[in-house]
Amino acid sequence: MRLEECVEIRASREQIWDVLADADRHPMFMAGLTRWDVQNGPAIKCGTRINMRMKVGSAQVGSLIEVTEFEPPADLAWNSVTGIDQRGRWRLREIGHGRTKVTMRLAYQAPGGLLGWIVDQIGVRDVRRNVRRSLETLKDQVEAADVRARVPRAG
Repeated sequence: MRLEECVEIRASREQIWDVLADADRHPMFMAGLTRWDVQNGPAIKCGTRINMRMKVGSAQVGSLIEVTEFEPPADLAWNSVTGIDQRGRWRLREIGHGRTKVTMRLAYQAPGGLLGWIVDQIGVRDVRRNVRRSLETLKDQVEAADVRARVPRAG
């Protein structure tokens, strides 16, 4: 199954990248996460391994994933090492005037041949909803932080 969802965020790529590069912040915006155990510290880099699970229907599915591409402030990609076969990518592209297009791509396949394919077809709606909500929450958090940073403090 392949999914791609995008959102436009009123912030620079660097501001968004700061959130994506901090593994401790992912549970704050990733919808449906039930497990997010970083194996080697909160700073994401190539080789970082994360044991993750996501609620899909009544099941918790996921993998041990490894970051395979880390190119600030543009691309962050991963592949599964064990568990559900998956590949994913965050892409950040400037679209002008302090705005960034954020894309999340996810490809996954449940094991089990025909039965796995049927499971994928049933679960895709929940996975797509989780990806969409994750992007919207990331947008809300980054834009709110940017507004707070620009408001002058009373002194």
